[in-house]
Amino acid sequence: MARSELVISVPNDQLAGDLAPLPAGVEVVVWPMTDDAPRDRFDMVVGPHANLTAALAHLDGVEVGLLQSQSIGYEGVAEHVPAGVPFANAATVHESSTGELAVALALAAQRLIPEFVRAQDEHAWRPRFAESLADRRVTLLGFGGVGKAIAARLQGFEVHLTAVATRAREEDGVTVRALADLHDVLASTEVLIASLPGGDSTRHVLDAAALAALPDGALIVNVGRGPLIDTDALVAEVRNGRLRAALDVTDPEPLPSDHPLWALPGALIVPHVGGDSSAMRSRITRLVRNQIERMLADEPPLNVVLEG
Repeated sequence: MARSELVISVPNDQLAGDLAPLPAGVEVVVWPMTDDAPRDRFDMVVGPHANLTAALAHLDGVEVGLLQSQSIGYEGVAEHVPAGVPFANAATVHESSTGELAVALALAAQRLIPEFVRAQDEHAWRPRFAESLADRRVTLLGFGGVGKAIAARLQGFEVHLTAVATRAREEDGVTVRALADLHDVLASTEVLIASLPGGDSTRHVLDAAALAALPDGALIVNVGRGPLIDTDALVAEVRNGRLRAALDVTDPEPLPSDHPLWALPGALIVPHVGGDSSAMRSRITRLVRNQIERMLADEPPLNVVLEG
């Protein structure tokens, strides 16, 4: 039976404004989840983009119909979500933005952009011959929403594209190899772009042996989760000049100021900003609106990854 009234919370005035106008009967309460809840019941709670697990402590004693995250990943969240509350991730929100950054990092590293920026800071004209992205053998480690977004953005760059995922298949014109074949694929990979989710099953999938399987000079781009890579093994490979890295995510994170990765010439580091662009704003608005419309129509919510 369709519903006529809903109360939802959003973490900031911006999202509340972006959602307007909403159907009659839908009340939006701005609650950043940094203090006690202003109501004892919400049909939907949209959590903050950052520090979600800390915010979830403020749901104690609050009746919640749906907890909507603003992130795709949800590792480590389950133990903090109140019992009986379904949890939806933000699939469809960050894929485009993260795909953009993955390609940007690959291009920046290949074409020596950080080096040229440092030269600009010194007002120095230092031409260098650089590696192209064109004609390179590129492997996508992960072929979910983000991996597919990266693949779409690589069209036109004239790369030789392969993907590695849980199971082998042909999808969207891309040959996807099984994870069991990873080391064989790495042996011929010149640019590796990782977008796998985090968790125990993917921790250190790029360990010392996997990194050793890559050819000399290979570039590793990580826009998934930091623990996908054994950081100590990566530091050793980049420090000796055999591999290069362009990282949106690290382990640990945030990266401590005295961590050796900062000072390695072959490393390009950005502070986990893959989804942080204007593209996120319109897409999270669209997702929350869709959830509201489905609730009003008494339809199941989208993207539920924890049933509660």
